Amino acid sequence: MKSDSIVIIPTYNEKENIENIVRAIFGLPQSFHILVIDDGSPDGTADIVKKLMVEFPEELHIVERSGKLGLGTAYIAGFKWAISHQYEYIFEMDADFSHNPNDLPRLYDACAKEGYDLSIGSRYVSGVNVVNWPMGRVLMSYFASKYVRLITGLDIHDTTAGFKCYKRKVLETIELDKIRFKGYAFQIEMKFTAYKCGFKIKEVPVIFINRELGTSKMNSSIFGEAMFGVMQLRWDSWFRKYPKNK
Repeated sequence: MKSDSIVIIPTYNEKENIENIVRAIFGLPQSFHILVIDDGSPDGTADIVKKLMVEFPEELHIVERSGKLGLGTAYIAGFKWAISHQYEYIFEMDADFSHNPNDLPRLYDACAKEGYDLSIGSRYVSGVNVVNWPMGRVLMSYFASKYVRLITGLDIHDTTAGFKCYKRKVLETIELDKIRFKGYAFQIEMKFTAYKCGFKIKEVPVIFINRELGTSKMNSSIFGEAMFGVMQLRWDSWFRKYPKNK
């Protein structure tokens, strides 16, 4: 089945989740294709995907990489693949159901029907919509977003969100090879760069549910990269000329 949309899902040891998330997305009334970027998962995640590709030969794709090369580089590889295959709407999504597949059409509509260039599944635009997170992590994430807004001037409540839909022109305009961060700060850098390029951004309220299966990849060093990275982003923005939305 043809689709103008592709959902990029980076994976590392997601054997408990990957088949369920693939089937959930393909079970939606609206057609979405999926590109899995697997960083050499030793648990056999890629093998599960390749078995599913027999069932979904046109809709499901995989890029296998040799090891853990960072979230940012996984998405950059996925963006380039999606651009080369002419998808119009390109999504970021986690494999662990913290992002609800049922919200994909809402992110799509914000771009395809409402005219926005980037839509963000936001945990904080209408309060704090997080389920099953320890309070310490909720507070860390919430105030990290507040800190990013203060330093960068971004008018976005959930600056660290990883559930997004881009129009292809956004990723074609952003100089992807100049994106420097590989971890948590990657999400901030992409939003900040889209903002500096003049693209229209909308936050779509979603409920974020902590994973039930598998192991979280989040740690304090990832937050540390974000905290110091935003200061570098702001400093560099004073001297960098950003390509503009045409």
